[in-house]
Amino acid sequence: MAVTIRDVAALAGVSPSTVSRTCKNNPAISEETKEKVRIAMATLGYEPNFQASSLATQNSRTIGVVLPVSERFQNVDSFFLETIRGINKYCNGHQYTTTLITGDTDEEALQVIKSMVRSGQTESFILLYSKQKDPITDYLYNEGLLFALIGKAYQSANQTIYVDTDNIQAGQDATEYLYQLGHRRIGFIGYERTLLFSSDRKYGWQLAHFSHDLPLDPSLFIEIKGTSKDMPDELYRLLNLPDRPTAFVVTDDFLGVSLERACRQCGLTVPDDVSILSFNNSLFAQMATPPLTSIDVNAAGLGTEAARQIINHLENPNLAATKIIVPHILVEQESCGKAES
Repeated sequence: MAVTIRDVAALAGVSPSTVSRTCKNNPAISEETKEKVRIAMATLGYEPNFQASSLATQNSRTIGVVLPVSERFQNVDSFFLETIRGINKYCNGHQYTTTLITGDTDEEALQVIKSMVRSGQTESFILLYSKQKDPITDYLYNEGLLFALIGKAYQSANQTIYVDTDNIQAGQDATEYLYQLGHRRIGFIGYERTLLFSSDRKYGWQLAHFSHDLPLDPSLFIEIKGTSKDMPDELYRLLNLPDRPTAFVVTDDFLGVSLERACRQCGLTVPDDVSILSFNNSLFAQMATPPLTSIDVNAAGLGTEAARQIINHLENPNLAATKIIVPHILVEQESCGKAES
């Protein structure tokens, strides 16, 4: 089996990103640490690619910011615009630059990242998402490159920098808010389970049901594909039932607006017939009719913390991976009302 950068890191007693930066002769790594890494490489017979060494040194102050590949997430969701604003503001204040990376598919985005790494354009990345079985995360991890996730790490959590909302607690808080308004049949609309923020919010919704001994009807949960622009037929069937949900927790404001439209098409009014509580407190929430009560996850704050952690680890290479939770708040607007008694 071929020797990997992680084998070298384990023998030298350093992080994989330190090995990667030693291979590029990064000045942030002390000569003592570089020597330990070089001895480990020689012992194991590891042969790094030095092609990009000089360029990497020149461009070590550039951070790649990776968008999710879904068309909906790239072009519509203002959460990412706010997150990028937080990243750029912090980087600008610390003399770092950013470069935005995207693609129509995971494979296309991954090829862009590989090309940037080979050419030495950047040696660190912030991913604006976290999902299961992500080839980009796998590549960065296996190559020992420095990266941070906005969202919880799905694997190797103790070795991954991530900044997140407590989405389980947020999902529970949202459902509890509706429960206190008298709602007992509360639906949940989220994205496919590979997106961890949505699955965690669903779990919080479930925990709130368990805490109040409410039955969990499987029909109350509806899963939307990330690229879907229309609500599925099952939602319309649910809204037309005599015992339809009186309230919904919806995993982001974009879906909240879509749900408002679906309610109108079914002859239902918000919040008189159906209450809606969404996430992000974005421009969509404020411009909806009526405006959406929403959990504000502080998207700009998530971006600021991700940038802070990446720069801190760039300048202090032997730091352990950090996990930061950014607080959320519930912003009351007009889409939630008391349930009829």
